[in-house]
Amino acid sequence: MIDIQNLEWRPLTKVDDVPQLVLDWLVDDLSLTAKLKEKFSDFSVRVIEQSIRTPFANESDAIDFNHNAVIREVELIGDGSVVVFARSVIPQTPDTEELLRIGSRPLGEVLFNDSSIQRGQLEVTQAQGIWGRRSIFHVGKTKLLVCEFFFEALYA
Repeated sequence: MIDIQNLEWRPLTKVDDVPQLVLDWLVDDLSLTAKLKEKFSDFSVRVIEQSIRTPFANESDAIDFNHNAVIREVELIGDGSVVVFARSVIPQTPDTEELLRIGSRPLGEVLFNDSSIQRGQLEVTQAQGIWGRRSIFHVGKTKLLVCEFFFEALYA
């Protein structure tokens, strides 16, 4: 697995070495969940963990939140293979109470179906041949961070 704690994230606008096949997934501003459901006849979400923990320093810095938060880690599975690993940092505030009760539903499904939730700039990273993206979502006055890592099985 990738050492996501020490990744270097760059604004998408400053990256020019992304293969087109990967770029098509990184830059899509639609719901990743919807796109995966379209690509795979059998799609599911496996919640690995959802617990209150200390975010990594680069995550806390990104959302200006230096307290424990709900860390949600999931695998998105298409036709039996893990195609995306996602890690979200969700501060516990009145703005996120409902969001934190989604269970095994995809977080993206909720974020993209609420027009009051705004998405910030995309940042990308690459490690060990795996590309990732992250963005900040504004839920009311609360910022939450969603990081997604795209595995090779996605492009097969």
